[in-house]
Parts: sequence; C-alpha cells; structure tokens
Amino acid sequence: MSELPLTRRDFQRLAGLRAKEAGNLARNRCEEGAYYLAGYAVECALKACIAKKTKRHDFPKKEYVDKVYTHKLKDLFGLADLDKQLEDDMKKNHALAENWLVVKDWNESKRYVTAGLQGKALYEAITAENGLLPWIKQRW
Repeated sequence: MSELPLTRRDFQRLAGLRAKEAGNLARNRCEEGAYYLAGYAVECALKACIAKKTKRHDFPKKEYVDKVYTHKLKDLFGLADLDKQLEDDMKKNHALAENWLVVKDWNESKRYVTAGLQGKALYEAITAENGLLPWIKQRW
C-alpha cells in the first residue's frame, strides 16, 4: 500500500484490516486495543466513502481537505453525506441505532486509556449484521 495520499481502495482495505485486528484483540481480552482499532475501522470506512465522492481531476478546497483529516466519526459521516441517511435508517432499524450508540463516542484519544474500554462491545457494534461497517460498506 502507498504512503499518503491514500486511495478509496486503500481506505477500504484499511477498514477491513483494522476490523480484523480489533476482532483478534477482542477475542484475546485486549479490550483497550480492540476498542481503539475498531474505531479506526469505522473511520477508514467513512474515508473510503469520502474518497468515492472525490472527482479524479478536481482540486479540493483547503478548508474541505483540512476537515477530512479529522478522526471525529460524526463529522466524517457528515463529510461523506451519510449523516441524514444514517439518521433515517436508524429510525427503521433499531439494531443499527443501538450499535450507533456504542460507536458514536469513539475518538482517537482513547489510545491513552489503559483500562475500562469495552473493545469487544465496540467490535461487535461495528461488525454485526446491523453494524456500522456493513452499513457503510453498502455506500462506499
């Protein structure tokens, strides 16, 4: 895989890789690492959706590019134009809504937490049949 800039396909691969790693950690009771990597799986999946929107020969505005480099999942849903769709789908799919409640507060600063994170729960919320990753993958 290339260094920056990353492609849509790179982000798709990274989402799968981070989810797989999170699953391995969760199964081995490494909750904090599982939590951290599961969140990054969602982040990478959303960035794949954002990359899909990018036209090949367009040069994006700096303000937009700066926003895309965030780790905030709620912001990334908006940048991917998926926030309204997620909101609508959660009204019809209670399992998706429950999974979003587990995922929504993830942030990259959790890498400094040494105890108390629910990595297995986050992993399950992103990979379940009505999890965030399957939902995002339908749109990337």
